Amino acid sequence: MQYTAKTFFGLESILADEIDLLGGTVTEIGNRVVHFEGDLRTLYKVNLSARTALRVLRPILHFMAHNETVLYKRLRRFDWTKLMDIDQTFMVNAVVNSEYFTHSKYVGLKTKDAIVDLFRLKHNGQRPSVDTSDPEVVIDIHCRGKEFTVSIDSSGQSLHRRGYRQSDRQAPLNEALAAGMILLSGWDKKKTFYDPMCGSGTLLSEAYLIATNTPPRMDWQGFAFMNWDDYDEDLWDEIYTQAKLSIRPLSCDIIGSDRDRRQVWETRQLFENSDMSEVRITLQDFFTSDPPSSPGLIVTNPPYGQRIGDREDMDAFYKEIGDTFKKSYSGWTAWVISANKESLKKLGLRTSQRLQLYNGPLECKYHCYDMYRGSRD
Repeated sequence: MQYTAKTFFGLESILADEIDLLGGTVTEIGNRVVHFEGDLRTLYKVNLSARTALRVLRPILHFMAHNETVLYKRLRRFDWTKLMDIDQTFMVNAVVNSEYFTHSKYVGLKTKDAIVDLFRLKHNGQRPSVDTSDPEVVIDIHCRGKEFTVSIDSSGQSLHRRGYRQSDRQAPLNEALAAGMILLSGWDKKKTFYDPMCGSGTLLSEAYLIATNTPPRMDWQGFAFMNWDDYDEDLWDEIYTQAKLSIRPLSCDIIGSDRDRRQVWETRQLFENSDMSEVRITLQDFFTSDPPSSPGLIVTNPPYGQRIGDREDMDAFYKEIGDTFKKSYSGWTAWVISANKESLKKLGLRTSQRLQLYNGPLECKYHCYDMYRGSRD
């Protein structure tokens, strides 16, 4: 069976490696997607355990269309009653990059109309209901130019949702992106992991899951594939049980700090009320405090400037980060992500690696710095 896994720009090779380790056969790596082959076991394992996947799709229809009439006819021709039952709720996600079709919502609406009209014809005017909050069946339609690919979404909710957050407040970093950042760093899961501006603790949470080999969606049971006709509950139970047994104890320090008292309190509550209580959170200022332990790895997402102030303030802020690295963090390796490219230069450190990522719509630089005593010119 052919599948397509979606991810963030810059994480495609990381996701491909994950899929390979989970038993899939990668057939093509594209822009923000990885195409692979596998059976139901592979599909279930990727949904449960791939840290950088956002959705896993199973393509069901491929065609060409240059206008709305052809689009509707091709969609209407497909027998949707073999894919879903009339009493199941559904929704349509549409992504459009085309000079012929300029509105994704309109393409989504035409897709919905074709599905509904087919059911009405076959069921004496009856039709399934649309549910955009918690649908049982999710249809994904992707348009590039005249080319359309229609898929059924096996994931349902975006896979970045891990289940460990107690509130719906959006974190500064998407969980899948945070996991990808850690995997890109090459962390050996033995050295100390430290985020000195930890905020809501996303990087710390993902570091804990990686270090303990905990599948990111152990606490999430609402996968869309569980509503498919070919869902194998026994197979899923076997995979879930094996994954649970493979979790190992934490064997390194995972530490976070922040100077925002309220943020530190909330993040502590997150960890104390979860299985991640071994993660340590301290209230301290990165610029005036000592390193938390022996040299290890720093991965951090400092402010980009939207909340700090003007350009001069940000330049000074980033310079202070670099000065603190040089003064106090000899022997450490630091990875810093930022959309503020000019201020990032003010760190005054030579990069050993430079990568490009996106944090939401923001184009970011993700740089690695190996710290030595004194400056490196």
